[in-house]
Amino acid sequence: MRLRPALAVLLSATAATAVAVPAHADQGGVPNDKSQYTFALIGDVPYGAEQIAKFPTWIKQINADPAISSVVHVGDIKNGSSVCSDDYFAMIKRDFDTFAKPFVYTPGDNEWTDCHRANNGAYNPLERLDAVRRTFFPQPGRTMGQKQMNVDSQASIGLPENVSYRIKDVSFAAVHVVGSNDATQPWTGLGETTANPTQLAAEKARMNGAIALLRQTFADAAKRGDRAVVVMQQADMFDPTYEPTEGDISAFRPYVQELARLSNAFAGQVYLFNGDSHIYDYDQPLAAGSKWLAKYGVTAPVTNLQRVTCDGSGNNKDWLRISITKKGSPNTLSWTRVPYAA
Repeated sequence: MRLRPALAVLLSATAATAVAVPAHADQGGVPNDKSQYTFALIGDVPYGAEQIAKFPTWIKQINADPAISSVVHVGDIKNGSSVCSDDYFAMIKRDFDTFAKPFVYTPGDNEWTDCHRANNGAYNPLERLDAVRRTFFPQPGRTMGQKQMNVDSQASIGLPENVSYRIKDVSFAAVHVVGSNDATQPWTGLGETTANPTQLAAEKARMNGAIALLRQTFADAAKRGDRAVVVMQQADMFDPTYEPTEGDISAFRPYVQELARLSNAFAGQVYLFNGDSHIYDYDQPLAAGSKWLAKYGVTAPVTNLQRVTCDGSGNNKDWLRISITKKGSPNTLSWTRVPYAA
């Protein structure tokens, strides 16, 4: 997703306030039980030639952390003004394959949705999505990385990128939900001024799959008595850097409503990790008084949903080191921002 015009103005102010989280947030804690699980989360990387050159070094840095047991990328493997070529996808796949531990990736809009743009190659976005799936999901039900793990996949309904898995007493879901209003904005680079029927049908199928994955993940977590559900995706549905129009967020409405309903029915904690807006942020987007309740038609506030946005794009200076805390801790997850090596 492109940097919004207001982003440059808000960058310093947002970065300064993002760490001022509510007192209950266990941010930056280090679990004292060696049996607990730690994973890395990155997103909106690499952007541009400089980051492409540095990306292998950043991967080595994450690999060198002995506590990291898996890695998640929440989408956007290129910037929004570069060509969406097969060669580029193959290069990034080679980089991904150098992660030492299981690697989970959920696509972003820059690698397919926005590829209609002339400076992206004027591709048909759905053709590019097929290429993304061929390149990055050749073995549905298995992660990438030098050490792989099994995951539950929606490959049977044509969505191999949608996966779920369980670590200790936490259920995870990587869900293909992207910016550009979940890929419903017109393909202007192809001369279109409104979303076409094929585009809308494809989005509906993806959204149905996304909601089905949420329902299954929450149902399984409740049945097992898990402490938390973790949802990971590209789209920032609660972007604080601009005031959205209906055309920016309308496609997310059924998904947000279902996430709210499922969260309220779940006895544990819910964490949503996303990229897309490029500035680290922590909030409770559907808490009482939030403007997002009315925008998404959510009738009951959600008190157990915490949302974290990772840094990215030109602001991609760090990755998130996230740990499942010891049982009995007030928060199931703790996290720190780890600066990338120079």
